[in-house]
Amino acid sequence: MLLIVISLGYGAIRQLQAWLFAPIEVEQATFITIAPGSSMPAIARQLEAAGLIANATVLQYYARYKGADEKLQAGEYQFVGELHADEILNKLVAGNVVTYSVTVPEGFTYQAFIDRLMAHPMMQGKPEPEFASWGKGSGYQHPEGLLMPSTYLFSRQQSPSEVVEQAWQRQQRVLAKLWPNRDTSVPYKTPYEALIMASIIEKETGLASERQAIAGVFVRRLHKGMRLQTDPTVIYGIGADFDGNITRKHLRQKTPYNTYVIHGLPPTPIALPGEDAIYAALHPAAGDALYFVAKGDGSHAFSASLSQHQAYVRQYQLKK
Repeated sequence: MLLIVISLGYGAIRQLQAWLFAPIEVEQATFITIAPGSSMPAIARQLEAAGLIANATVLQYYARYKGADEKLQAGEYQFVGELHADEILNKLVAGNVVTYSVTVPEGFTYQAFIDRLMAHPMMQGKPEPEFASWGKGSGYQHPEGLLMPSTYLFSRQQSPSEVVEQAWQRQQRVLAKLWPNRDTSVPYKTPYEALIMASIIEKETGLASERQAIAGVFVRRLHKGMRLQTDPTVIYGIGADFDGNITRKHLRQKTPYNTYVIHGLPPTPIALPGEDAIYAALHPAAGDALYFVAKGDGSHAFSASLSQHQAYVRQYQLKK
C-alpha cells in the first residue's frame, strides 16, 4: 500500500509538473486581453480556452501558492512560440503587455500630432485629448509647442490623453535640463520664450549643422531691435488659408504671428521643436550674420550686410 501511495503521489507530482512546466507550442501569435478586475479563476479559464495552458485549476492554485494571484496586471498580451504555464504567469505578473507606437517628427504642429495619434488603429473611437484637461496645470493658454516630438509607446488600454501627457512631461524635462545652462547672451526671460524661438528654428532649417547659426541670426536681430522677418511665422499666422505660396500680401498681413510686422517673438511657438532645436535656441552661434537665404539644397547662405543678403537672394532665389 505504501508503494502504491508513493507511486500515485509521484505520478501526481509529475502530472502537475507537466501541466505547469511542459511547453506548449503556439505556432501563430495569440492575443489575450485581461480585463481590469478579472479574477484569477477567470484568467486561468481564459488561458485554457485559448489553448495556452493545459489545466486552469492547476494554474489557479499554483498562482495562489506563489502569491501571484493578486498581482496579475490587466492589458493585452501576445503569446507565441514554446510556452509553459509558469512563464505565462510570470508575464502576466510583470505586465509585459503588447505595445504600439506613434512617431511624431520635429516641426509638426500640435494639431498634426493629435491627428496622427488619433489616426492610430488603437485610438479609434477614443476621446480626443483636450488641452483644458491635460494642460490645465501648465499655466499656458495655448498647446502649440508644448509636446516633445518623438516616438511614443502605448498599450491598447491607454487613452490618447495619456500619450499626450507623456509628450508634455518629456518636453518639460528637456526644458528643465537645458534652461539652467543656457548661454548668458540669450534675450529670453522665460523657458517659454526659448521654446518659441526653438520652434522657429525647427521650421527654418532641417540641417542640424545650421540650427545654432540660425539661432545666432535671430538672437542678434532681437538684440538690435530688428524684426525677425521669418516666413514660417507668417505661414502659421495664415493658418488653414495658406495655399503653399507665400506672397507680398501675406508679408504685409497683420496677424500676431507675422514677424515682418511685429517686433520680437510671436505670442506662442509655431510648431513642436525637438531637443536639438531647443539647445540651439539656448546656445546661438557667435558671429555677425543678420540675414540668411535658402540656397535650394536645404542649406542657407548667411550674410552680415543687407547688400550681401540681396546678392544672395539674386543668386539663389531669383537665379540672376
